[in-house]
Amino acid sequence: MNIQDFRLFLEVVEAGSLTKVAAQRHTAQSYISRQVSELEKQCGGALFRRTGRGVVLTEFGESVERRVRVWIRDSEEMFADFQQLSRVPMGDVKIGILPSAAHPLMTQVFRELRSHFPQIRLNVREGQGGELDAMLDTGAVDMAILFRYEPPRSQEEIHLATADTYLVSRPGLPITQSGTVSFQQLNGLPLVLPRRPSHWRSILDETARSQGFSLQAEIEADSLRMQKEILAESDDLCALLGPFSVQEELRSGKLQAAKIVDPDLKRYVTLALPKQGQLTQALRAVSRIIKDKGSLLGYHPSP
Repeated sequence: MNIQDFRLFLEVVEAGSLTKVAAQRHTAQSYISRQVSELEKQCGGALFRRTGRGVVLTEFGESVERRVRVWIRDSEEMFADFQQLSRVPMGDVKIGILPSAAHPLMTQVFRELRSHFPQIRLNVREGQGGELDAMLDTGAVDMAILFRYEPPRSQEEIHLATADTYLVSRPGLPITQSGTVSFQQLNGLPLVLPRRPSHWRSILDETARSQGFSLQAEIEADSLRMQKEILAESDDLCALLGPFSVQEELRSGKLQAAKIVDPDLKRYVTLALPKQGQLTQALRAVSRIIKDKGSLLGYHPSP
């Protein structure tokens, strides 16, 4: 038995005639009769009594009709709910992101989701550049926020923000008190740098070589938190960081920064989408929010 059998049953009830129903459905009366007879067998009793003018319900048929109408009404309401629910983004969304970009961006994204899409659950994984690319390729994450050193050219990556590079130090250090610092001024400056191998460290080293000197690493550390704590406690150390990673410390006065120029070492923050498969409604919703909030990654501290 299925719902269409009982829809036919109700049509016959309302028309009072197998012939009329057959005409409405553009089919033979014998076909409708067989359908009704099969339904009666499955129900275990006669639903209709044949008369000279058509058919009328038996006492058993009247009982079936009452229950069928309730069932069909409830089924239609249920399917309407399903259709409405199908338009609501839901499910898990796995995002890969660099630790330096995770806050405040993901905090803001989570807040938006809780407000507008409470049935979406975020699963955030932190990693370095190459690691995030591998996660995306293997499907370990659904999307990734990456730093590129050239503007994205693929349709699978969306440009979120362009971030300059800043020389960051404790407050009061003369070299970071001005609005800008040329890259050449890093020659001989004691620095906190990321460990090799890393793409960002390679970019910094290659830029220094192109200007005829080598960067002086007093300490190497991948942990952004460690780098910032070292800077705050040091009298002379500096680090080369993006604005998104130190904006809270800059606002609070714990650190100060000057923009690197000549060259300016821009980094392009992109949202990388799956290379295969279609985006779910949940992925589309999260990607829209990330695009709206992407300007957080392009924060520029005041001189």
